[in-house]
Amino acid sequence: MRFYFFHLMPYADLDPDYDKTYPSSWVTLPNSFYDPVKGADLYHRYLDELEYAAALGFEGVGVNEHHQNAYGLMPCPNVFAGMLARRIPETAKIAVLGRALPVLSNPLSVAEEFAVLDNITRGRLVTGFVRGIGAEYHSLAVNPTESHERFHEAHDLIMAAWTRTGPFPWEGKHYHFPHVNLWPRVYQQPHPPVWIPSQGSRETVEFAADPARRYTYLQTAAPAATLFRTMQLYRDEAERRGYQASPDQLGWSIKLYVAEDDATARREAKPHIEAFANKFLRMPQEYLLPPGYTSLASMKGLIQSRKTITGGYRTMEQMLEQGTFICGGPQTVIDQLAEYQRRGGFNLVMAGLHFGTLPHDLTMKNIEIFAKQVMPALKDAVPGAVPRVAAE
Repeated sequence: MRFYFFHLMPYADLDPDYDKTYPSSWVTLPNSFYDPVKGADLYHRYLDELEYAAALGFEGVGVNEHHQNAYGLMPCPNVFAGMLARRIPETAKIAVLGRALPVLSNPLSVAEEFAVLDNITRGRLVTGFVRGIGAEYHSLAVNPTESHERFHEAHDLIMAAWTRTGPFPWEGKHYHFPHVNLWPRVYQQPHPPVWIPSQGSRETVEFAADPARRYTYLQTAAPAATLFRTMQLYRDEAERRGYQASPDQLGWSIKLYVAEDDATARREAKPHIEAFANKFLRMPQEYLLPPGYTSLASMKGLIQSRKTITGGYRTMEQMLEQGTFICGGPQTVIDQLAEYQRRGGFNLVMAGLHFGTLPHDLTMKNIEIFAKQVMPALKDAVPGAVPRVAAE
């Protein structure tokens, strides 16, 4: 099992009573709730946490992109990746998971940013491409009905820029460049590894599993039942297209908390994971899934799974039962991760060891215990025969 430490960088000082007036921490929450002095302190604190995880032996650290919300203060993850590039050990990778291609106006800028990071890290960059969740389309005034086609064209343009000798013209439906001639070229050849995070859209799973790509698929923000289905869907799609998917092509992004024992872990984590679920992740369905954002079939599946994520007040106990949170002493966390791996067949874990309002001391404690007591016990764990589940 391979481990990355993932940070959302939320505005942890968010007034918890904001929801008495506003429906969500996304899109319409006034930025008067943000105190720049506190925010600056949080940025430095969060970078310290990412650097600490890298120093303790995680394979890599992960950052991502969200816009205009208190849930994640990283509208420009390339900036944070650049700050980390010279400060973390040269054994640690940096995963940018990922750039939200359809809501950005210039894919060549993304190609350039990633190429620079790939050179600075001498090939330790893991790139990620996402469509961005529905709220981003509200925030940045992008038509969600164009999401898929903008994503695919932007992806194809970036791949061409990385792998083709320039200059050459690009004339697509959404992007037009008379001269594509990337400087610098990417360090890793033919291009850096690509991971595709998703909430579980069928179209996204099939895109990642295509034999021309074989991108790593990373399941995010979903209960365990959805995780098992999407892992199976990827394997089925790979088999249908003529190859067998590797467990290293499958990953899970999951919030975790580990302490000295189960009782201590649950007591320390409970208020902070519930703040994450009920304050930071709070979002009306129309923000998450605007009309036209995804196909009808995927829409139905996502709505069903997201009822357990964004619908109603969620307790820590419910999240533990659903498999959207893992919490306990070291052996409990080891056993649960091993069981999820056995049933899901994945080999990558994107460990969200900070969430919501979890303070710095508990975050550092969580990182340390996880790195020193959980990771060593699972470093040789690989999926065996995975029990089959219905992919639909």
